[in-house]
Amino acid sequence: MLNLQNVTKKFTGDLFTQDFVAVNDLSFNLKTESVTGFLGANGAGKTTTLKMIMDFIRPSSGDIVFDSILGTNQMEIFRNIGFLPERPYFYPNLTGREFCHYLGKVSGMNTGEIKRNIDKWAPIFKIEFALDRTIKNYSKGMLQRVGFLVTLLHDPKLIILDEPLSGLDPIGRKELKSVIKDINNEGKTVFFSSHIVSDVEEVCSDVIFIKNGSLFYEGSVDKIIRENSKNDFTITAFDSNDLKHIFEVNLNEKDKKISSLMNEGFSIYSIEEEKPTLEEIVYEVKSK
Repeated sequence: MLNLQNVTKKFTGDLFTQDFVAVNDLSFNLKTESVTGFLGANGAGKTTTLKMIMDFIRPSSGDIVFDSILGTNQMEIFRNIGFLPERPYFYPNLTGREFCHYLGKVSGMNTGEIKRNIDKWAPIFKIEFALDRTIKNYSKGMLQRVGFLVTLLHDPKLIILDEPLSGLDPIGRKELKSVIKDINNEGKTVFFSSHIVSDVEEVCSDVIFIKNGSLFYEGSVDKIIRENSKNDFTITAFDSNDLKHIFEVNLNEKDKKISSLMNEGFSIYSIEEEKPTLEEIVYEVKSK
């Protein structure tokens, strides 16, 4: 769907400051029909990378290549992309509906298509009640919902979201994560950055993790968790008096401990591998 090939972005300093490399020789491949999280500490280069993908700024070197499924020229490609920036601008004196119609026209949609897609998405985002209010009277959550709506309005094949869940309450985050899963099930490719790592682990099949502008990890969420597992296990067992006991062992000790407990008359209730969360892995990488 999208391929970055040795992309570097350098911001030139002035007489008193050095050049700053925001993204350094970054390469990754975004798989078609995946939900991929984009992780990294603040300042790691995530937003700069997304801006280069959207052609808001140009790489200093390297190439950004889109799959032909998105189109064969730049206009066609970007009509097949939906982008929600971290800090979107909303025209405050328009109503939500007027804003949707405006951006729908910019995307080449006709009035009938715009109306049908507003009618489709507004109830899903639970924003239909506010579409005829002026945007300046919207709450943060309402702005985020209408932002999602216009991002999907023109039926894009690739959806790119920069911190889409920040500032939302837990209910709003749950609802919008559900929408992300649903549109992926419809065959859409979703690529989103987030500092809420637990959301990425919940929603994404894959993750691209950058550190100091360079690639740190690219692959499945399951794989990075497995690779960072210490092979420790928790054994829960009950003795002859039905008292519960918990034992922590490593992989090499596990079978021997189970045999020992059974010989001593314990009943084994469960054996669970202790796996780190994606958030714990990211925190450990950030702290190094």
